[in-house]
Order: sequence, then structure tokens, then C-alpha cells
Amino acid sequence: MNSGYKTIMMKPQDKVAVALMDIPTGTQVEVSCQGQIFSIEIKENIEFGHKFAVKPIFSGEDILKYGEVIGVASVNIEPGEHVHIHNLEGKRGRGDIVNVES
Repeated sequence: MNSGYKTIMMKPQDKVAVALMDIPTGTQVEVSCQGQIFSIEIKENIEFGHKFAVKPIFSGEDILKYGEVIGVASVNIEPGEHVHIHNLEGKRGRGDIVNVES
């Protein structure tokens, strides 16, 4: 099955893929990454450049994109849901979170 919608997922441990074109709600997309194939029904409109979950992500769990942690889920996120500021809390560049080593 190839819906014709283009996405990218770089690492097998990633939790999200990125839409390389707008993808409407209800579309079935196939995301492939290093031999793994994920068949995902898009639950919300996903705009070009935005992320969507390819695996279940639980509240409090790190979200991986391109093999790197980009934030933590603030709620449970189902495959096909948009992953953005409404359900992801960023960890990078935060002035209020400081790691201090003794």
C-alpha cells in the first residue's frame, strides 16, 4: 500500500515521522525506516514539516526524532496523532531546567 504521501523517519527507535507534504485526516500512510514498515491512519491534519506519532507514546515518555530526544509527551499520544506543542514539552534550550553537577 502506498498512499503517495511522502514522510521521513530516520531511525528505527524514533517515535515520530515527519510529513513531507500536507496529509489529511483519515489518510492511510506507510512509513518505512531501515526495513521496518509502519502502516498509520492519520488522526488529524498534518501539515508539511510537522510530526506525527508512528508508535504509541505515553505521557512522561521521551519523544525521539532522528534518533534524538526532542521533548517529553505531556499526554498519551496515539499513532497518527499530530505531535506538537499541544502534547509535547520541549527539553532543549530551556532556561528553567538546569543540570548542575556537584
